[in-house]
Amino acid sequence: MLEFQRLGIPLVEIYLVFSLAILAAIQLSVRDEFQRRKISGNPLFFSTLAILVGIAASQFVSVLKFPSQFSISPLFSILSLLGGNYYEGLLAGFVVVLLVARYFRSPALAALDALSPIGAFFAVFGSKLSLAPLWWLIVVVIQSRLLSRPSGKPRPDGLVFSAFLSLIGAARFLVAYLTRDTSTAIGPIWAQAANLSCLAIGVVLFAIIKARFHKIPKEHRILQDTAQGGQIEQPESKSPTPECPHPERWRMYDAMTAEVEVLEFLKTLVTTIKPNLVVETGTFMGVSTLWIAEGLKQNGFGRVITCEFDPKTHAAAKRRFDESGLTEWIDCRLGSSLELKIDGTIDILFSDSDLSLREKEVRRFLPQVNPNGVILMHDASSHLKIVREAALRLEHEGLISVLFLPTPRGLVLAQKRAGRS
Repeated sequence: MLEFQRLGIPLVEIYLVFSLAILAAIQLSVRDEFQRRKISGNPLFFSTLAILVGIAASQFVSVLKFPSQFSISPLFSILSLLGGNYYEGLLAGFVVVLLVARYFRSPALAALDALSPIGAFFAVFGSKLSLAPLWWLIVVVIQSRLLSRPSGKPRPDGLVFSAFLSLIGAARFLVAYLTRDTSTAIGPIWAQAANLSCLAIGVVLFAIIKARFHKIPKEHRILQDTAQGGQIEQPESKSPTPECPHPERWRMYDAMTAEVEVLEFLKTLVTTIKPNLVVETGTFMGVSTLWIAEGLKQNGFGRVITCEFDPKTHAAAKRRFDESGLTEWIDCRLGSSLELKIDGTIDILFSDSDLSLREKEVRRFLPQVNPNGVILMHDASSHLKIVREAALRLEHEGLISVLFLPTPRGLVLAQKRAGRS
């Protein structure tokens, strides 16, 4: 802390102005994060109250320990406000966020995630000035990466905050060790113990959150992520395959919905062959259903029957259909595709449910498929193999003729052999 005094007041004031400018920029990112996560409550109120209470708590502890220091140099005390008393301020700010989140009925962990960059910013104070900007920048870069919208891989609330605790504890421990910092109010041993405790709490919290999150079904995780952040178009996240070496050239909404280009293909297929009946297995969020329905609407006739086994997922899709204005073209059913009752001839069969059911679905509906109709099986890449091998078995038995389209996730385009005679 003596380094601030050796700098002189003018330079300290410049440092303060520069810091306030950075803090203002962080406030903007917090506001954007509140909007993206749909967190109720004013983000400026959240963050400002947490900052002020954190400062007050840290200063209160500082005045109790060194009552003469504040009276001699108030500005210096403010700049070093979260030096030896950083964790006292952090704890106070943490309690404030929990209370305010409870008042606004906002998810507390989501609010803590959004406000974590502010906590990282204040962690710079009290460390050696020559090293602090470096490790603070590293922490903020990692946090920004965590806060950014994941590519089709939803992350649970609280993950960023737990990572923040781990990073701050590790960074403060490292800086104190490298500089042999003995200036902390509670002494180097206790200060390092606090840093290691922060690191340990962060690691444990991170592990607990991840473990609980992975107990949630994948489709429910995606539903929750979409409800919070909306459906965002992004580059495809699947790994390259021999048939599709550049998946990043495709676009996606999430890891389970068909690629955007495949959705466009579905609509074009509908407007091209003019089906009376389309059957889709595996509604999920209903995105592909809506693209098919758009094609039917453009044709002016036909309907799509879609089924979903999971009640929660089915309910979410049903709400989406009701809001779309396309319900007259959609027959949305709850239940297994293997028990789905279909009347009439199927002109397009789009198999997109659980991978293990794809072959059984095609075999079940094949007698009802129009000989001149089209069968589609999604997720047929050479990487997944299950659907690909199922399609080849059906072809080997002489039931269908198969064409593999080289998309990132793979798409089978097939027709009954009877349609080729």
